[in-house]
Amino acid sequence: MPNTYSFWRVATEASVIKRAIRIALIVGTVIAIINHGDRMVQGTMDAAAWLKCLLTFLVPYAVSTYSSVMAVRDRM
Repeated sequence: MPNTYSFWRVATEASVIKRAIRIALIVGTVIAIINHGDRMVQGTMDAAAWLKCLLTFLVPYAVSTYSSVMAVRDRM
């Protein structure tokens, strides 16, 4: 495979990043509400819970990015 299709090169393309951000915002919000919604509504979130909530968005971002990169590389 040519070097131009390296994982990091594809993963940092604007279209891949934009898609991953959109997916992370949608899926991350749903997961955060499922996992922390009751504490958010009750106002009992502490710093650790907020950190976990923010980290929740990294999983769909990473999955979307990986999937996009693999799809692009398969087509090349």
